[in-house]
Amino acid sequence: MEFLSLNNAVLMPILGFGVYQIEEKDECERSVLDALEAGYRLIDTASLYVNEKAVGNAIRKSGLPREEIFVTTKFWIRDAGYEKTMASFSRSQENLGLEVIDLFLIHQPFGDYYGSWRAMQTLYGQGKVRAIGVSNFYPDRLADLVQNTGFIPALNQVEMNPFFQQHEAQAWNQKYGVQIQAWAPLGRGLQDILENELLKNLADKYQKTVAQIILRWLTQRGLAAIPKSTHRERIVENIRIFDFSLDENEMAAIRTLDKGRTCFSSHTDPETVIRLSSRHF
Repeated sequence: MEFLSLNNAVLMPILGFGVYQIEEKDECERSVLDALEAGYRLIDTASLYVNEKAVGNAIRKSGLPREEIFVTTKFWIRDAGYEKTMASFSRSQENLGLEVIDLFLIHQPFGDYYGSWRAMQTLYGQGKVRAIGVSNFYPDRLADLVQNTGFIPALNQVEMNPFFQQHEAQAWNQKYGVQIQAWAPLGRGLQDILENELLKNLADKYQKTVAQIILRWLTQRGLAAIPKSTHRERIVENIRIFDFSLDENEMAAIRTLDKGRTCFSSHTDPETVIRLSSRHF
């Protein structure tokens, strides 16, 4: 496994395991245990996913030392604001069964995220989290948070895959020293991304899967990623990306696949803001 150093010198695995939409308790526990057995050491969850307890159970059942596992969780929009964020953190802490959470994120850039950011700085100062960051903060929101608080996030979790490469976002995050972590790095299989001819040809050349080509392309750009699967074979395949490298021409060829638009929904679309802000769990 390769590691990245966050802007506060905390080391984080470049490749992690995401558990979005794995809500069934036994399936989530099994998937996380499979991931840890395969060599993953970063598990990404969120209060919205309703599986923090299953993640915590799997970590304990794995028998691995706590310090070897990097755990990320996030709070949802309804918990924005200082007091609500502090309460949400306590619930996540209890659900996960962890005294210290490695990375705590604002899940969406809506609501009173200024109040939340103050709460997160408090938690960081108390040593209850090792790093704090954001998720889905487009360059304008990131600049707003940094310029008006002076406290720079350690990480920004954003949608990023060959069809939505976000080069401008990468440049702005690099400007502030914020590590990008790609969610939905495989585009959740939408728009036939796994059937793309260029990616399939590269997979054939290196005797890898298309998913492995995509994950290697991301990590070679210095980006972290959190692929998700409930299939043991794919979980194992997705971490086996550190035994080959794409050359400069291949990296450039993949860059031509960029469509410049989200595979899901834009966080600058008012309808998206309304829909996400109305979502409860």
